[in-house]
Amino acid sequence: MDSQTLQASAPVSRDPEQPVIVVDHVSLAFDDKVILRDVSFSLLPGHTKIILGASGSGKSTILKLILGLLKPDGGRIFVNGERVDAMSERDLGMVFQEGALFDSLTVAENVGYKLFEETDLPIEQIRARVQEVLGFVRLEEFIDRRPSELSGGQRRRVAIARAIAAKPGILLYDEATTGLDPITATTIDEEMVKLRDLEGVSSIIVTHQLRDAFFVAEYEAVREGGGFQIVRADAAKADEAEFIMLRDGVICFEGNAAELRGSKDEYIREFLS
Repeated sequence: MDSQTLQASAPVSRDPEQPVIVVDHVSLAFDDKVILRDVSFSLLPGHTKIILGASGSGKSTILKLILGLLKPDGGRIFVNGERVDAMSERDLGMVFQEGALFDSLTVAENVGYKLFEETDLPIEQIRARVQEVLGFVRLEEFIDRRPSELSGGQRRRVAIARAIAAKPGILLYDEATTGLDPITATTIDEEMVKLRDLEGVSSIIVTHQLRDAFFVAEYEAVREGGGFQIVRADAAKADEAEFIMLRDGVICFEGNAAELRGSKDEYIREFLS
């Protein structure tokens, strides 16, 4: 998949009982190949959905449909209460597997690119926002470097900074930790957790990395003094992260981490092994 970041600035739903994303009986096929069949789920504000499944099961296709890059053959998708196919702007940010950073631009210019191109904010305000988000992902000292001077994990964190620069209320992650070593992947996991718990960002995470999926589900970020800590989430908090398992374009499981681990379904047991 080509790497890119998509974001917009529509109002964000703050009603904790009102889903920010609703996927309602969605189906999609390419010619005779069925990709998704009658898929339904919703995402509440500040919660996480983690979509798992074998390659070709339709995981990334769901994100493309939510973004409006594809249109379903049947069913409806709502973001913040509006039909996706009727929206001109969405409060969404997207982080793909690769950063797709502009090599000719500095980190600051990459992170602030959308703000420069799509807003009338003064240069000083954009620079201040860029510094803020780079501080959030712990890369402020790299602000004037080029992407070629960064490691793979640092480039991925710059991509996250760029995705959140316009303050999206929803982030969609497509294999954001794929190709990273375990230590670096954990830093990306922690950024996802921080954004959810400290910034109130709702998220959908597509991954086949089980270690990262369970980390995001079972840990939380808490403020401590002037900083934060990543700690083991209690049961109530962990329940806010729900797993969806796709099999041949159909949801075969939806529930929390404990329920997923305890499933007796042979397909799920094999997937988790």
